[in-house]
This record gives sequence, structure tokens and C-alpha cells, in this order.
Amino acid sequence: MNAELTTVRAGALTTVQDAGRRGHAHLGVPRSGALDEQAMRLANRLAGNDAGAAVLETTLTGCALRPDRAVTVVVGGAPCPVTVGGRPVAWGAPVRVPAGAVLDVGAVTAGVRSYVAVAGGVAVDPVLGSRSTDLLSGLGPAPLRDGDVLPVGPPARPAPLVAAPWPGPPAELILPVRPGPRADWFTPAALRTFTSATYRVSPHSNRIGLRTEGPALQRTSTGELPSEGMVLGAVQVPPDGRPVVFLHDHPTTGGYPVIAVVAEPALAAAAQAAVGTPVRFTPG
Repeated sequence: MNAELTTVRAGALTTVQDAGRRGHAHLGVPRSGALDEQAMRLANRLAGNDAGAAVLETTLTGCALRPDRAVTVVVGGAPCPVTVGGRPVAWGAPVRVPAGAVLDVGAVTAGVRSYVAVAGGVAVDPVLGSRSTDLLSGLGPAPLRDGDVLPVGPPARPAPLVAAPWPGPPAELILPVRPGPRADWFTPAALRTFTSATYRVSPHSNRIGLRTEGPALQRTSTGELPSEGMVLGAVQVPPDGRPVVFLHDHPTTGGYPVIAVVAEPALAAAAQAAVGTPVRFTPG
């Protein structure tokens, strides 16, 4: 039999994530998946998994798990203390967790989201080809609760007993952007402000979108915009004038103008930008 993980402490928001359910936007289904895909893939490689295997994505406060059989895990992404049976163990490298011992993933010391990869992957049932939790549509498993039990798949290969360099959370978030389909809805001054002002990450950010605080962007048009398709990385400007960067659980349509689109590779850093982090949008 394969191992199971019992949730001892669910944390503020811990979800199952993988590479996401791509190709369903026409049905109104977002991609979802790990916000920091680079961290997910590195954790999986160190655990001996395929790069897109399902992992746990924690938010700020971590989580605690108890396996019923010995497992190998890797905790990466946002740096945090990690203990097994109350004793400190390595972060960012493979760790053996004996049967019945508690793996405690502590609160982040920087960044936002840590990733827990277990050899064999988290083997919850897939929905539309993905095991990811989608907070917007409700597809996939619900966010973890204390007492939840998660199945683990069979390990694909032995985990390499090595460490790897991990990128640190950004002290300043630089987001390269290209003009969006509704850039002409904004004044020339607003367009200059957008790419020259410094914004900050709002505490109202979540997996749906990174909200910002800073100067409001003025429109040239005050009319209503019919709902239209939204892509990952779209920078939408709601009525308060503060840009919102759409992340993996974003709606597939929206009625506010999109001033720009962030290049997808930059979104991994956005996933680790803590509240108050400076944000700059740069042409590119």
C-alpha cells in the first residue's frame, strides 16, 4: 500500500496544486495550478517526481502532516523552518519522514508560499486532467482542513540526496509588460504613470489576483466595457484605478479594461511578493 498523509495543522491556506488544468478557458475554467511553478518543479525534481506532480502549496503559516508510512519530502519555495518529530531538518532538500512522525512546515521567514513535495506526489483524484484546487470555480479538492487525509502515489524513482539553489523572494517586484487590448482607454499621463510609478502589493491579494496600492490610473473613457476574455497575467484596472495582475485562479472573462499583460515567466516572483513589496511595471 502507498502512504497517506494526515493533516495535523492545515495552516492559513494550504491547497493541492500541480501544473494546472490548461485548455478549458472556453468553458469558463481557469488554469489554476501552482502560483510559483518554478518552485513546484524544483521541489518535485528533488523529491524524484515528475516536474508537474501534485504538491501542497502553503500560504504564510505553513502546515503540519503525519504520514502513516515513511516518506521522502522536499519543502521549498518561500523559506521557512522545517521540523520532523520536533527536530530541525533541511529546507530545500530531500528529507526522510518516518511513519507516525510529524512534518511541521513553519511560518515563512520571507516570501509567501512554500511547497511540500512528497515522493510519489499527492494522489487526489484529478478533475479535468488536474489535481489542482481552484479557489474561484471550486474545482479540485477543497483547501486542507485539520484531519484531512491525503493519498500519496507510488514513488517514481529514488529521490536524489542533493540540494539545489533556490531563488529568493523579491525585495522589489519588477513585472515586464506589453500593452493590453484596452491601453487606449487610459490617458497618456496614466500610461506614463503606469510604467514609472512604484506600487506596492496590497493585503487584498490572493490566488486570483495580485492587487496593488499606488496612484490611480485615469481613463479617457468612462463607458462600460462588455465582458471579454482574460488571460493569465492580464493587468486589469477596476474603477478605483489601481492595477490588478491576474494570477492562476483568475476569471476567464472580465468587464474592466486591461491596460497591459505581464509576461508569464515573471509571475512566479509575483507569487512570492509579500504585502508591501514595491511593484514596478516596465515595458518589455
